[in-house]
Amino acid sequence: MLTVAVVDYGVGNIGSISRALTVCGAKPLLTDREEDFKVVDACVLPGVGAFGDAIGLLRQRNLDKILEDQIIAYGIPILGVCLGMQLLATTGLEYGEHRGLGWIPGTVRPLRPTCGERIPHVGWNNVDYEVPNPLLADIPPGEDFYFVHSFHFAPDDPANAVATTPYCGEFVSVVNRGNVYGTQFHPEKSQAIGLKLLKNFIRLSEES
Repeated sequence: MLTVAVVDYGVGNIGSISRALTVCGAKPLLTDREEDFKVVDACVLPGVGAFGDAIGLLRQRNLDKILEDQIIAYGIPILGVCLGMQLLATTGLEYGEHRGLGWIPGTVRPLRPTCGERIPHVGWNNVDYEVPNPLLADIPPGEDFYFVHSFHFAPDDPANAVATTPYCGEFVSVVNRGNVYGTQFHPEKSQAIGLKLLKNFIRLSEES
């Protein structure tokens, strides 16, 4: 059974993500200890709330450097979820300008309604893609996932944008660069299709 670290930094749905990983056949490990990140097979970075507060909490616990040294440097698969995906960016523009982790270059910007859409974007919406990605294996384009957010991640390199969602025009809902993955939606709240995505992530970890 693979061990998946769930980064515990005081922000995020760590309980629901841990339960979903267990259902998918993995062993979740809620941790902020450097020694734990040295032995896990994969990592999930959750997040709920504001960009600035979350990145500040990560840095207070030195988790930005720990994850860089023990996960990114060794090519361990890591999945950012919702705000956790946004923290992967270079810069976040939520209530000021904040420096992100920079693992996928890009900027987190506010959603801008184009046809009277409500902000925040809450509920089920489809995820579309053209180029296959192992995180979305056996998940047809157009499947619905559950979203709760007011900001979106705009990658600098279009190749890092794996999938998009039609809301406020269109925003990127899945990103990937090397061993770093992110979903703007909550797979742990997206029922069977969300569990399928988490199983794909676990399979990635088995193959890495």
